[in-house]
Parts: sequence; C-alpha cells; structure tokens
Amino acid sequence: MSIPMASKSAASRSPDAMAQKPSFVVEDQSEVIEFLSRDLRPEKRIDTHGAVVFLTAERGYKLKRAVKFPYMDFSTLALREEMCRAEIAINHALAPEIYLGVAAVGRAADGALHLGEVGETVATPVDWLVVMRRFDEDGLFDRLADRGALTTDMMTALGTRVAAYHDRLAPVSGFSGPDDYRRSVAADIKQLRAQGDRLDPGVTEALAVELPGALEPHLDIVARRAGAGAVRRCHGDLHLRNIVLIDGQPVPFDAIEFSQRIASIDVLYDLAFTLMDLWERGLHGLANRLLNEWLWRIADLPNAPHEEALALLPHFLSRRSAVRAFVEASGAALAGKTSEVARTYQRLALAFLKREPPRLLAIGGLSGSGKTTLAVQRAPEIGRPPGAVVVRTDVVRKRLAGVPLEQRMPTGSYTAEASARVYAATLARAERALRAGQSVVLDAVFSKEEERADAEALAREVGVPFEGIWLDVPKDVAQARVTARRADASDATAAVVERQFGYDLGRITWPRVHM
Repeated sequence: MSIPMASKSAASRSPDAMAQKPSFVVEDQSEVIEFLSRDLRPEKRIDTHGAVVFLTAERGYKLKRAVKFPYMDFSTLALREEMCRAEIAINHALAPEIYLGVAAVGRAADGALHLGEVGETVATPVDWLVVMRRFDEDGLFDRLADRGALTTDMMTALGTRVAAYHDRLAPVSGFSGPDDYRRSVAADIKQLRAQGDRLDPGVTEALAVELPGALEPHLDIVARRAGAGAVRRCHGDLHLRNIVLIDGQPVPFDAIEFSQRIASIDVLYDLAFTLMDLWERGLHGLANRLLNEWLWRIADLPNAPHEEALALLPHFLSRRSAVRAFVEASGAALAGKTSEVARTYQRLALAFLKREPPRLLAIGGLSGSGKTTLAVQRAPEIGRPPGAVVVRTDVVRKRLAGVPLEQRMPTGSYTAEASARVYAATLARAERALRAGQSVVLDAVFSKEEERADAEALAREVGVPFEGIWLDVPKDVAQARVTARRADASDATAAVVERQFGYDLGRITWPRVHM
C-alpha cells in the first residue's frame, strides 16, 4: 500500500534534495526532516519543490517546505500551519477517505522534538504536517496510464464526478476576469523566462507572444463567464497524479490550498489540466471522452454556455502545459538537475495554440445502428485537441427535461413537438461549439429529410466543412443492441426499433455504411 504523492510538482526522490538550496528556499528545515526520518521510520520519502512526504505503513505525513514562490508562499511557520489546515478543509470535501487532519512537530523543554497526534495541541510547535491515510499508489491515474490501464469507463466516472463537484461549488467574484487573466499569463511567462536554459528559451519567447495572442480575442467570453458564475474555488491541480482509483471510483485529491487566487478559476480551466495530461501521454481518445462526459453532465450557464467557452480551451490547455513545464523545471532544480520532461511540456504548450479549423460530422441511423459508438471513435481524430464535441440528441433530451442521463424519460415524452425542440437545441449546442472553433459530431437518428438538411445548412451557415454518414443495420441486430444497453442516455427499446423500421426516411444522400 502507498499514500498519495505530494504532487504539486515533479517528484525528486533524492533524499539529499535539500542539499543545494535554491533561492526560493527561505528556511533550513533539516532538523525537522532528520527528526521525522528517525521518528517515523518511513518506508519511502518523496521530495518535491513544495513538500516532503514521509510514507509509513498506514499513513502519510506531508511537511510543507519553507519556500517562497510568486504563486506559493510557505515561508513562515504561521503560513505553513494555515496552509496545512486549509489543505485538510478543502480536500476533505473531495476525499474524506484520505485526509485525516493536521499534526504538529513540537519542541519539548529539553529541546527535543516530538510529533503530536492529529488535532493535539502542542505547546511549542516548530512545524506542521498534513496527515493522510494511505491508499494503493498503483491506483494513481498517472500509474494506470503508464500501464495502459485507464479506460473509457473511468473517464465516464471521472467526468460525472468532476461535473457534480463543479456544480456543487459556489460562484466566486473578484477572480478570473479579463485583467486577472492578463496578469496570470504575464506571471506564467515570467516563470518560464526565470527557468532560463532549464527550458528552451526560443520556445519560451514564442509562448510569450502566442499565449496572450490566444487570449485577447476572447476576453468578452472571459468577462461573461466570470459574470455568469463559471468561476469557482476549484481543485486547481487536477492532473493525473492527483486522481486515484479507490473501490473502483476515481477520487481527486491534493487540491490547491495555498492560493485562493490560483484555485478560483473557470470550471473548464480546472478540467483542462486532466485533458492536457491525457493528451500529452497520447491518450487522445480518453481525453476526448472525458471532455464529452463532462459537457454532457455539467449544469448549463445560459448567459455563458460551456460550448461557447471552448473558444478558450486552446489557451487553457497551453497554460496548463506551460505551468507544468516551469514546475517540472523547478522540481528538477532542487536536485541540481535539468528535466527533458519540462521541455516536452513546454513544446506541447506551444502546439496547443496551433490553429486548426473546425469541421462538422453528422451521423444518422435508426436506434441500435451504432451511431454513438462511431461518434466517440471518430471524435478524437477531428479538429484541434482534444477532438470533436459529441452532441447527442439522447443527452440533449434528458438535459432539457432535467432528467439524469441514465434515467428513463417519463411516458409521453417522445412527441413530435418535443422532438423538434430537441433537434433545435442540439443544433444550437453544435453551433456554439463550432463558432468557438471546436469540431462537432452530431449523433442523432435524423430520420427526416429536413433534419438532415438542417445539419447541412448549419455547416454552410457557420462556414465549416460537412460530412454526413448514414448507418444501416439489420433490424434484429439493432434490437439486440438496444436490449443489451445499460446505463445509457438512450431510451430506445426493441419495440422502438420495430416502429422506426416502418419510418419513411425519404431520400438519403449521405454515404451509407453497413454496421
């Protein structure tokens, strides 16, 4: 068994990581570190630029390093206590099965150090620890990714959990407005430049131009998102190393506690860290699936729709990668090393800003023909990272009705009038995503000629290439497929398929594919 890694930076597992003290280390904690090494007898120690974690048989103890960065300040004993308590408060809501509380390292009258219990008052504290329960480190999503063990079902569960988490958060004001974005980007560029030759200076200077350039055309969206409640005190550090599989469910942990400003962000920017991490590892299908699962479930913001916010996604992905670049470089500097991984993230940050025009793919066919299967297969390959948004009429119908995706619609819901509203709403979502620069896959029956014509007209109106596909399937195969479905947004049954096979489909001009 293992505990969560202190993952706000690249881990340097050298026990002598503090031997060379960079300028951001402002206090000598060697006495406390040596005491904890003797007292806890840890099985393992993990060093990062912001923490030292001691792993014992049942628990993990995280000591915050006495460091001061522009974005993170643990430079005094009082700040370290405050941040330990904040870490527990914020993360216990996300992962109560992991976070236990705060303990102090105290100094006795004779000068000896001792470790208090969780919640115990210590007369003369000299440092503070976050105390965590151990879990199987092999369940960390970065390790699952390394083993090729991440699955689409995990992305469904993670998208569902993160969307529900975001929906529970209260909107905050005073953060992530246009000027805040400009300042944050300037700070990121300063951090990149501060790494000097530890990163590629040429790429740094290209990012100094491209990052602001990708932001400025969309500052009106930034302002609307802030005003509509999309900015919340989020996890803030939602990469794969900060998600673990416990009892078959993904559990995010290690949320940012040290800065309300850094953690008070657009919910899409929060998700972008996971998307970036998956994409960097070549897990494009999983990144695309996570984005779509989140979009299918996150509550609508009528004044600033999430599809509209996709205009900001290249910038969000790039910033997440740039931040990882300079954090990885800082972590390597602690050990007196350089990091090629940091340069990889830096190059990826620039690649995310490459412009790629959107496209529209419409997939039609009767229920059970394989539309959704083909849609999610094709989506990662279409357009800019992390691929196309899949807009499903089955999902839109449930969202309009306020019904959970896996719950059946009430009897009488499938009227001609209701169907017309669903198709109109489906095309509206697709249009917003296309105008935001993201490609779209439409997943609908499209049993009427006018419905197919409307999809083609949308592409002409927005000015994007269009492709239509019609899926044919034998009736018995379609009926077997819909009967076998579990926990799906579609309510189709064998009887529905029977009725659909009696439809007059009119003239089908889209290429026909037999599934």
